[in-house]
Amino acid sequence: MTSVEFWSSWWWPALTAVTGLVFAALVFAQWLARRKAHQLCWAVGLLMYAVAAMMEAWSEYTGVWDPTVYRIYIVLAASLVGYLGSGSAYLMIHKRRWVAHVYLAYNIVLTAIFLIGAFTAELRMEYLVPGITVGGQALGAPGSFPRYLSMFITIPGTFFLLGGAIVSVWRFARKKEYAYRMWANVLIAAGTVLIAWAGSLARAGQAVGLYPAEMVASALLLAGFLMAGDLKKGAHAAIEAGQQRRAAQAEAADGAAQRPDQPSS
Repeated sequence: MTSVEFWSSWWWPALTAVTGLVFAALVFAQWLARRKAHQLCWAVGLLMYAVAAMMEAWSEYTGVWDPTVYRIYIVLAASLVGYLGSGSAYLMIHKRRWVAHVYLAYNIVLTAIFLIGAFTAELRMEYLVPGITVGGQALGAPGSFPRYLSMFITIPGTFFLLGGAIVSVWRFARKKEYAYRMWANVLIAAGTVLIAWAGSLARAGQAVGLYPAEMVASALLLAGFLMAGDLKKGAHAAIEAGQQRRAAQAEAADGAAQRPDQPSS
């Protein structure tokens, strides 16, 4: 097995698909319990991630990249970051919710245009070959429609997703009881950077490491999510810290009350 064959093997995206499905199910379960917009956006983006990885795994395993499968795959692979970014936008923006609404509508419209473009574009079949990671090369020449459209989805999505993680790291770093949330967002930020880096290389035609990068990124994102859990852990820590401070203050006050008054000079 050559180096290219190893890094483009079907089991890389298969692992990504399993991780993505678990992640999507966990976030969707959270949405069912809490009905928060950011959870639904993340669940959609993660499901797109998992389905795109399944298409990669199946096509590489069978040795056939079906043109229709590829057209759907490339739309999912390019659009998923936009929906993950929409989730982060809803989570970060509280006062001007209309901004998150507009950004989500922007992603939906661009995804629809990209889907139409993907099904009307003439594929470059010489790049639609099993054993290599095709990325966006088979969709057309660099800079052609709809291939260039993907950057208008991925760049803003990466900005919101990475920005949300960085803001969370900054917020939680100032509170010891929420340190675990800070490190969780460090993992999420690392996974986001890895996805963006691998996707950029794939669009540039250097896509050999795309499958492993997707797998590692999905593992980092899931690890961050599991580490973060919910705010109950931090809330309990904050309550305990407050109780300890009040107990120390009360003890100090009792000690001061029991000491005899000092004679004045």
